[in-house]
Amino acid sequence: MKTVLVIVLGLSLIALVAIGATQSSDDWSVGEIARTPEARFAELPDYPFAAHHAEALGYRLHYLDEGPRDAAPILLLHGQPSWSYLYRHMIPLLTAAGHRVIAPDLVGFGKSDKPTDQGDYSYQMHVDVMADFVRTLDLRDITFFGQDWGGLIGLRIVADEPDRYARIMISNTGLPAAGGVMGWLGYPLFRLAVWREGTVEELGAVDGGFSFARWVAYSRTTSNFDMAGLFQTATTRELSEEELAGYAAPFVGEEHLAGARIFPYLVPSQLRENDRVMREVYANWTKPFLTAFGDADPVTAGGDALWQEEVPGAAGQPHVTIEGGGHFIQEDQPERLVELMLAFIERG
Repeated sequence: MKTVLVIVLGLSLIALVAIGATQSSDDWSVGEIARTPEARFAELPDYPFAAHHAEALGYRLHYLDEGPRDAAPILLLHGQPSWSYLYRHMIPLLTAAGHRVIAPDLVGFGKSDKPTDQGDYSYQMHVDVMADFVRTLDLRDITFFGQDWGGLIGLRIVADEPDRYARIMISNTGLPAAGGVMGWLGYPLFRLAVWREGTVEELGAVDGGFSFARWVAYSRTTSNFDMAGLFQTATTRELSEEELAGYAAPFVGEEHLAGARIFPYLVPSQLRENDRVMREVYANWTKPFLTAFGDADPVTAGGDALWQEEVPGAAGQPHVTIEGGGHFIQEDQPERLVELMLAFIERG
């Protein structure tokens, strides 16, 4: 009986160690960095904005800062594998209405520093760096807008310093969270599902539908990261060759692609921390909270319901499902997003 008990305890200990080893670490450091040559960004269509740079926890971040400096800022965060170019159609409309607009490039994207090792990227690193960026600029009374990873990161930085923010608007994003057993097992099981996909060379799922695990495997293993094909697939309008080239501009070679490749793999890497944020912050968030998801995004479809139901500040808001809005909704419906955002701020 003792032998059986020892074996069971031993196997349990091994299982706990294995699960612990697959959890995302909060510790990170700045590794080797690549920077995209400025010539790659010459003459991009509809991107006449002045470049600004800020140091944040060892990284040099590029950001746009348009409109009057004394106006309350609108913070626009992009996701993967886009950059501030995604907001080129929205920024002029917002500044014309008298607003200051700040759109940074995340670490690994756009004109910001790009760690060349996938191991130097983590969910926590992005939260820490972007939170430091907001503190460095000392932004206050912020209207936050996030899409894709812009929401995963932005909703965390808002939760870190909620007093800096006046309102939140999100589109096609979320905050992957889980408590209890799934908080521990969710990420290991996800990594197992990605491993089972093996090497994936073709974008999309075998059956023609969307499989997130397959998309993650594709990002990490494909020998040809089809940037143009990705953006055209994830938008409802036809992008020009020049626009598609704009999205590919930051990625000169493989050393510049580490962030784009690893980001999807990190999506469920902080389930327990996000669960804490949902319980402690957003379950008590009474400031205005608006969702404006697209009707043609298979990645986040239905994700807006959680926020509408769980966040007190979302009650009574005119939440919208935007027709003709793909995953990169800023490309498909920029005017509609701006219209909703301006009305949202005006109601404030």
